Amino acid sequence: MTEDKVIQLELEYATKSPQEILALALIEFDNIAISFSGAEDVVLIDMAAKIKKDIQVFSIDTGRLHPETYQFFDRISKQYRIKIDVIFPDAAEVEKLVREKGFFSFYEDGHKECCAIRKVKPLRRKLATLDAWITGQRKDQNPETRASVPVIQIDTAFSTAKNTLIKFNPLSNWTSAQVWQYIQKNEIPYNQLHAKGFNSIGCEPCTKAILPNQHERLGRWWWEEAADKECGFHEINLTQNNK
Repeated sequence: MTEDKVIQLELEYATKSPQEILALALIEFDNIAISFSGAEDVVLIDMAAKIKKDIQVFSIDTGRLHPETYQFFDRISKQYRIKIDVIFPDAAEVEKLVREKGFFSFYEDGHKECCAIRKVKPLRRKLATLDAWITGQRKDQNPETRASVPVIQIDTAFSTAKNTLIKFNPLSNWTSAQVWQYIQKNEIPYNQLHAKGFNSIGCEPCTKAILPNQHERLGRWWWEEAADKECGFHEINLTQNNK
C-alpha cells in the first residue's frame, strides 16, 4: 500500500466505526494480525471474529506478567477458538540484563532498557513477518503521547527497507467508556485485575491500581512523567508528538 493511498484512506475512514475500519484492514491485507494484551484488544478480536474467520492474534510475553493476565489469555484463546501466537524475548539478553543490573533496574534508570529487551525487540521480530497490524490504541489513553493517533498510518518505527508496515488503530476515536460498554453488552471476558482497580495493565512490577477518576495510564510506570509512559510498541507516537 502506497503512502498516498494510506493518506487517502485515513481521510476517508477517520470518522468511520471501528467495525468499518477493521473490515477495511482485513480486506486489504491477508498477512495481518491483532496485537493482544488488554481490554481494547479483546473488543477488536470480538469484532474481527464477526467479520472474518481465522484471524491472526499475537501477544508478547515479557516473563513478568500478572498471573491474572495469563489466565485471561487462556480464556480468550478458548472462547474465540484462536491460537494466540505468543512471542518471547531473547533469553540471553534477559539474563545479561538481570545479571548486570538486577530485577528492578528500571526503578532507577527508567523502563526503556528493560522494555526494549522484553517487549520491543520481540515485537519487532514479529512485525517483520507481517504486512500490517491492528492495535487497540485510543486517543484518550494518554493525551501526552496518543492524542493524535490516526485510524490508519504507515508505521515508520517498524517498517524496514524491504517492507512498509501498515498500522490500523480502529478504536482511536473511542473512549474508555465506549470500550467497556461494548464489553458489557457483548459479555466479553476481561482481565480480572480490572475489577481490582487496574485500568491499564502491563508487567507486574510496572503496573499498579489507581483511584477512581484518575487517568487510566497513571498506574503504568508511575514513577515517571506522563510523556514517558510508552514502552516502545508505539514509538511512532513520540516521533509525531515531537514534530
